[in-house]
Amino acid sequence: MRRITLLIVSTLAALVLLFSFRTSTGGVLPGTTSAAAAPGIVPDVSSAPPAGSPSRKPAVRTTTVNGTVAQTRWGPVQIQATIVGKKITDVRVLQRPTGNSHDDQINAYALPKLRQQVLQAQSARIDGVSGATVTSDGYRQSLQAALEAAHGG
Repeated sequence: MRRITLLIVSTLAALVLLFSFRTSTGGVLPGTTSAAAAPGIVPDVSSAPPAGSPSRKPAVRTTTVNGTVAQTRWGPVQIQATIVGKKITDVRVLQRPTGNSHDDQINAYALPKLRQQVLQAQSARIDGVSGATVTSDGYRQSLQAALEAAHGG
């Protein structure tokens, strides 16, 4: 009888510990602050030509815009897109789930693939990355918000 009681108690204790284990702390990238970058168009002070300088051809508009922070199950995801004319030329990750080696491993694999998909599709209509579904969904959501802000602004 003692063995059965001990077995049941230890099994329950192991299950409680297993289900209470957090796989992510939902932190931010090392070297960044925990505060999100403000969503919307990022002011660009370097694109204006100096006063009095002649302009030979019309300048192509470069817009850098931050998406909203997508709160995912594993942590925040925020994207910054650079658009030259009507073409997406760069996508940067401002925030991503981090805090343990598993998150870092998944994101090291998935984020470059997501960036490549966006640059190829020129929109937020991307497939995502298998095994990083939650991050892919947050990436799409933040990117869509950035693109909407760019077209509205």
